Amino acid sequence: MSAPKGYSSLQIHLHWVVAILIVAQFVFAEGIEEAWRAFEEGGAAVFNFMVGVHVVGGVLVGAFALWRIKLRRSRGVPDAPEHDPALQKLAAHLTHLALYGLMILLPISGMAAWFGGVLVAGEVHQLLKMALIVLVLLHVLAVLYHQFVVKDGLLARMKRPLD
Repeated sequence: MSAPKGYSSLQIHLHWVVAILIVAQFVFAEGIEEAWRAFEEGGAAVFNFMVGVHVVGGVLVGAFALWRIKLRRSRGVPDAPEHDPALQKLAAHLTHLALYGLMILLPISGMAAWFGGVLVAGEVHQLLKMALIVLVLLHVLAVLYHQFVVKDGLLARMKRPLD
């Protein structure tokens, strides 16, 4: 299968929905963090609205990540810019793989911790969260590099569908 020239409308929408959900996971994390601390200290973890928002958000991130992977496999994705050096293409590929892995592993570790009471899963969740922050920052910096230094219009691929 040859690579498409751009992302589909569905791929673009899912990308931005997942991006918003991930940001929301960090913005609204305080409720679940407080509940988890209470659980670790031997108390009962209180399930409230903010905890529910975090849990539902995490499940949606995982589900949408799986959907995005299915779309990548069935439709494909555009090739990396031709002018990018091979090492840069490899770094982009590995970063995307890691991002997808984290979008699946974070909800799984969070559910194992929250619903299964698995303390080590909570610790893994925290480590994966730090890795996600680093990779998202790397992803954003790469986009900014392409937009303002290379000026190759790479960002436009995630703004306009080429169905």
